[in-house]
Amino acid sequence: MREQSRYAPDQALARLLKLQGEAPNETAATRAELLSQLSIARMRLGQNEAAMPLADEVIAFGRQQRNDAILAKGLLSKAYVLFAMNDVKAARLLAFESDRLAQAGDDVPLRVLTRLAAGQAFAEQGNFPAALAKMQKAVDLARPLDDLVPLAAALNALARLYNQMKEYDKGFAVLDELVVVAAKLQSPSRLATAKSTEYGLAIDSHQTKRALRALQDGLALERKLGAQRMIAVTLVNLSDNYLKERDYPRALQFANESLQVSRQSKDSATEATALINIGQSHLGMGRVADGKRSFEAGLAFYERANNQPELQMVLIEYGMALENVGDLRGAVEAYHRERGISNQLFERERQQAVLELQEKYETEKKQRQIELLSRENQVKGAELDNRRLQQRVWWLLAVVFALAAVIVGLLYRKVRNANAQLEVKNLELKAQSALDPLTSLYNRRHFQDFMRSQHLPAAHQPELRNAHGDDIVGALFLLDVDHFKHVNDTYGHAAGDAVLKMIAEHLRIALRETDMIVRWGGEEFLAFLPAIPRHGIDEVARRILSNISAQAIVYQERAISVNVSIGFAPFPLVPGADGAPLSWERAVNLVDMALYLAKAHGRNRAYGVRGFHNFEKTSMEAVEQDLESAWRAGYVDMNVVLGAAPDSAPADKPAPDEAAAPTAALHTATV
Repeated sequence: MREQSRYAPDQALARLLKLQGEAPNETAATRAELLSQLSIARMRLGQNEAAMPLADEVIAFGRQQRNDAILAKGLLSKAYVLFAMNDVKAARLLAFESDRLAQAGDDVPLRVLTRLAAGQAFAEQGNFPAALAKMQKAVDLARPLDDLVPLAAALNALARLYNQMKEYDKGFAVLDELVVVAAKLQSPSRLATAKSTEYGLAIDSHQTKRALRALQDGLALERKLGAQRMIAVTLVNLSDNYLKERDYPRALQFANESLQVSRQSKDSATEATALINIGQSHLGMGRVADGKRSFEAGLAFYERANNQPELQMVLIEYGMALENVGDLRGAVEAYHRERGISNQLFERERQQAVLELQEKYETEKKQRQIELLSRENQVKGAELDNRRLQQRVWWLLAVVFALAAVIVGLLYRKVRNANAQLEVKNLELKAQSALDPLTSLYNRRHFQDFMRSQHLPAAHQPELRNAHGDDIVGALFLLDVDHFKHVNDTYGHAAGDAVLKMIAEHLRIALRETDMIVRWGGEEFLAFLPAIPRHGIDEVARRILSNISAQAIVYQERAISVNVSIGFAPFPLVPGADGAPLSWERAVNLVDMALYLAKAHGRNRAYGVRGFHNFEKTSMEAVEQDLESAWRAGYVDMNVVLGAAPDSAPADKPAPDEAAAPTAALHTATV
């Protein structure tokens, strides 16, 4: 029934429910195993609300029996359910605790399972050395067992870990052993699982023919088993494969088949992926309305599940797909939605970091207080002893007072040292809360606090001019790394971090020490120049574009170059002749809209808002709702600065459509 639960959980659940009447007459271990398998089967059917009480029942039963093996099994079952509910942090903690309890017992198959769960938790945290140690230990534990099922599970998990670590040769070597073990088991489901693992290794190592063959072989095995959920996943992977080859009719065919099967098996996650693939296929074939409808249906699932990281990735794919078919307005809307989620995740991570620092500080503070109280109690005890001694031995009074003075002096020094250390910790906490840990640039919170402390000049205040008579203004620049997801997907997140550090360094070179440079979030940077000649703002944008595109970093013997897109404007911005200056928040929002225009019109360029015309015929709200339309209508004066043209542009990047812009507002310098 455990094996059947993996590919046909509905059938396994029906058989398990029939056994419940016999459970009271069985051993504690058997009763715990039955409850655990019921919880896992319901979890695989998406019935998480029913699965959680069953896992809690196993935990309570293990505590009642004072049996660590049963308790570990219950914690592991609950970890599976929490992971299915996207509570990843809580799931990892339970996996680690389950492994700790199980390793003290003699249930080797359970020890193998908990080691695998702990290894997968480490892998999700990016701690691959710890994950590899856990996985290899699980394989070593499983080898001597007569039952080959734990060994098959451990080999499959190890092969997938090697794929995550991009050590494909080692992954294929482990896969070969897994296929041999699955053949000995005569288990079509284990062979089908091995084919799924082979597909992941092959597609990530760019062996597309082998990947397609693995999917086809796996689909044949799954259809013999009648494993509907596995079939739905394999069909959606086939659809992904043909999408990468731009074979949109075949991709649509397999996505529709996956949609039908996933709905029959009530597999909502695979259904959502199938809808996304259907949307991409329609857009690839030019059916924009059908494509957007399917995409939005798939996005609705991730919104209901509150799976923000996955929703963010799908919105990026959505924006790129719309951009490729020329729906620039839809692409900008998708990018805006993605940016909102990115900002929420960034703020959540920042708050978590601050909370962790505060918690660490409070723990240290309490420890110091305990130490001080302990010393104070010792002093009070000494004083009581001294009083008794004063009554008996008057001639020792002077010596006692001297000793007390020494002790008080030492305590006073300790208190002063403690206060000095506390002040240092406070300064460290303040510095950490103001700087981005990766790039050492200022973070968004510091910039917000700085801008709130500034006072915008009134609209009628005379303009400042330098010795040459130039108009002196401030300026805001918001830039975003082009195709940054491609860098992360191709070279890994470590390469992406290296690119962000390189950009931060060259922004310091391109700008002045008096300019504020901020890590705005993700791959976005913001620069605030407090004083610059108005005619020199375009030159700063051009200098940033050329400086960054001219750089390359070498990562794992591969040279990586990137471009950026920029939105910029002088600051403060005054909409009308007699109007009040825009707040800094609205100015940044306007610059962000200009950045998205740069993205939508081809990237590697800068769009700058220089001012406003005929503002009595429009409103700031209308401009903020659609900046491009306001530009075309002549209400907004904008300037475009192009970056240096690359030697060859990727085939999937659309050529910029600059012909549609108003010629009177376009001032593009030759680069």
